[in-house]
Amino acid sequence: MQPVPHLDHLDHATAWRLGSALVERAQQERLGVTVAIWLGEQRVFHAALPGTSADNDRWVERKARVVRHFGVSSAEVHATYAGDDPERFLRLFALPVELYFPAAGAVPLVVGGAVAGVLAVSGLSGEEDHDLAVDALRGLGATDRGAPEGHSAE
Repeated sequence: MQPVPHLDHLDHATAWRLGSALVERAQQERLGVTVAIWLGEQRVFHAALPGTSADNDRWVERKARVVRHFGVSSAEVHATYAGDDPERFLRLFALPVELYFPAAGAVPLVVGGAVAGVLAVSGLSGEEDHDLAVDALRGLGATDRGAPEGHSAE
């Protein structure tokens, strides 16, 4: 799992550049993905490429909620807490499966050490979704400073 780079700033224009670059790459490589970006709770970018469905829209939503809840990538949450038993994870944290799922592919957009938004990708394997998101952040000129600490189960 690639570490998630941080951003120097995040605004609507940055989200548009990030999403547009990711979509352009996906189109060139003929990848059927859905891409969504949030600033806080506002979705500011959404694209669904050929080969996707409304199911992918639901996947980006569920993955993004995991990132907002834990403050780290959904891949990290999967690796740390869920592993081969995502249902146990959901029970442990009392999270409804229709709203949350610990599948890789959503990453926090971190500015100044705080999560300012989320980038989520759905359509490939979880690891490929994660790598596509991280590569898009690197392409934007983000810096590898690590991610904030995650939460632990109570």
